[in-house]
Amino acid sequence: MRIKTVLGAFGLIASLIASAHAEDTKKVVIAYQTGAVPYLVGIANGELAKGTGWDIEFRRFNSGADIFAAIASGDVQIGDVGSSPYAASVSKDLDVKGIYITAGAGDSEALVVRPEIKSAADLKGKKFSAAPVSTDHYQLLAYLKQEGLTENDAQVIAMPQPQIVAAWKRGDIDGAFVWDPALSELKKDGKVLITSGEVSKRGAPVFSSLVVTGDFSKKNPDFLAKYVGLIDKYYVDFANHPDAWGPASDNIKLIAKLQGGTPEENAGWLNTTVVVPLDQQVTDAWLGGGDKGSVAKTLKDTAAFLKEQKKITAVKDGYGDFVDPQFAAAALASN
Repeated sequence: MRIKTVLGAFGLIASLIASAHAEDTKKVVIAYQTGAVPYLVGIANGELAKGTGWDIEFRRFNSGADIFAAIASGDVQIGDVGSSPYAASVSKDLDVKGIYITAGAGDSEALVVRPEIKSAADLKGKKFSAAPVSTDHYQLLAYLKQEGLTENDAQVIAMPQPQIVAAWKRGDIDGAFVWDPALSELKKDGKVLITSGEVSKRGAPVFSSLVVTGDFSKKNPDFLAKYVGLIDKYYVDFANHPDAWGPASDNIKLIAKLQGGTPEENAGWLNTTVVVPLDQQVTDAWLGGGDKGSVAKTLKDTAAFLKEQKKITAVKDGYGDFVDPQFAAAALASN
């Protein structure tokens, strides 16, 4: 009887210790999207979770709008999103901070059209699509406006990317502004009319960013600085050692296993990524500068356009409160 009592006591102690360790392990849910960017390697091989010592649940979403819905519901604390849903969400007072630029505008997003569409003059009377409130949606509308066309001249239908691919194959739409893997799918029998980078140069810049809830950023600054530093190492390696990111590389094989598609496809998607070096991110040209910083100004300009298009109802005086360079600066200092 005494032996059983002693064993029972040991069992209770072991349970209490295990429970204490479980409480010590902090948890966070981080959202990412379809496509290919360098830090996906760290998700696939577990290095991001291991490097922080946190229990990280990574969830994949089809769009930034879906990620913001999850953030608003409290299901997600950190997400990789485009600047258009970012601008729309903070204009509605969602408390998030942009902390790291995961991609600048380039060729990773583009308007793909049917071969018979030769120029912008051929867009009138046609049907186009983009993911709802995405950077693609914003740039599609901006491009039409740049060409003097309204949504009455060319119909724009918002739908998730998987539905866009299906609509394209059925012949329901004449073009779409998309990112990979949808971009590669549409390019098989369509052609690129204009890229995201080109639309940006014409006055409608976009970017992708990690955003974090205000509450999480206040409570976990050390984690965020460490996480940003870990992510940035993949971008630095991608920029400095392109041979390590080819179709036959372990890096690309890991991304393909995580995201689907062949290594060749993923290598092609990744090569369109525009890397913004960390030392540039902390300056006024990106995350720094408060309301006068480039990210804050882009958010305001985007919000103004979305309001004009009746996608949102109000634009704030400034957007600096929704950008925070401190974690990127801390990561830079520790490198």
